[in-house]
Amino acid sequence: MPPGLLIAAPSSGSGKTTVMLGLARAFRDRGVIVQPYKSGPDYIDPGFHAAAAGRPSWNLDSWAMPMDMIAALGAEAAGADLVLAEGSMGLFDGVALPGAGGTGASADIARLMGWPVILVLDVAGQAQTAAAVALGLSRFHPDVRVAGVILNRIASPRHEALVRAGMAQAGIAVFGALPRRAKIEVPERHLGLVQAEEHGALEEMIVEAADFVAGNVDLEALRGAASGGIGGVAETVPVTPPGQRIALARDAAFSFVYPHMLAGWRRAGAEILPFSPLADQAPDETADVCWLPGGYPELHAGSLAAATRFRAGLRRFGETRPVHGECGGYMTMGAALIDADGTGHEMAGLLGLVTSYAARRMHLGYRRAQLLAAIPGFPSGGELRGHEFHYSSVVTLDDEPLAQVEDATGAQVAETGSRRGRATGTFFHLIAGVA
Repeated sequence: MPPGLLIAAPSSGSGKTTVMLGLARAFRDRGVIVQPYKSGPDYIDPGFHAAAAGRPSWNLDSWAMPMDMIAALGAEAAGADLVLAEGSMGLFDGVALPGAGGTGASADIARLMGWPVILVLDVAGQAQTAAAVALGLSRFHPDVRVAGVILNRIASPRHEALVRAGMAQAGIAVFGALPRRAKIEVPERHLGLVQAEEHGALEEMIVEAADFVAGNVDLEALRGAASGGIGGVAETVPVTPPGQRIALARDAAFSFVYPHMLAGWRRAGAEILPFSPLADQAPDETADVCWLPGGYPELHAGSLAAATRFRAGLRRFGETRPVHGECGGYMTMGAALIDADGTGHEMAGLLGLVTSYAARRMHLGYRRAQLLAAIPGFPSGGELRGHEFHYSSVVTLDDEPLAQVEDATGAQVAETGSRRGRATGTFFHLIAGVA
């Protein structure tokens, strides 16, 4: 496997996404084949990585994924020259109780894969003290190696000289210094970044980031610091498809699905038949299962309510075959969705669920679920691991519970998912089934 680096930071908002995108495109422009990864359950960043690197990006999650899945996804780097993985939150930030292979911290992935860490440090408002932060991170875990830093938001040559002096005193390598400037911004909405395919100036943003990073970072030295890398056989990614022919909702309202899930379904021999509810399309009648991913149905609730062909087709499909929804897909399977303005919109009615965005309440975190009934691809009693992130509240739920759900601390979660007939749904997005 090719050598790699993990791009991390002491905290969110330090600039690692800009650095990640800039590095991926800058190396690509120089003929280096870059394989991108994302540490953690973020399903939006991989789309930006893919646009910058020209190769699919894969999530690696130490809490939810068993080691054989992480190793197999590592094999996706075959044929690349360099791996770049973007961390999440702070380098060592994870949950309190370990899951399948760790706490979900970016440091777990660096340790498991043997990738040295490049810290992106926002040094605004400090100078030599930044070296103390870098030194502390470099010594926090003996199996996590910090190769050096990229300084961000440098205010002046004098500021840079002071920060570099501190780093030299601490023995920390500096691979580059990014001057303070107007941020290269990725638009955001309530669930975080706008998806890559929605970004109207995505290519221009990536080119700007690449020019900015290449002009201020020693790319040759950075590449020379890369090492590590493990991998199994890519064809063995342990993902069970929900059926042989899968009708998959896929458009601006239904796009939150992890890349390794779709790849695993295909490699297991399943055929994916995409359809667009927003275009008023019904699931393919030749499919044997329908899967509705999460997304932003609350932003398109009026269009979905008006999509009578889609809703009638989905109900007809559910009379004879399984339909499963995740988060936004689950809400769309319900009886109604109330938007942020308090307006109710009729949904498909396969379940009795009514959800509302009128009173926002954040639901965030890892989920472990013990199934009380089968869902497509998993038997009753099976254990699933996933991640939940939404701001909706349940107004009405008169269906049978689907699972016993816990968060990463083992505390019971009230949102159990639900089932009615052949229809099932969860608020969490599936990452892996655990044997």
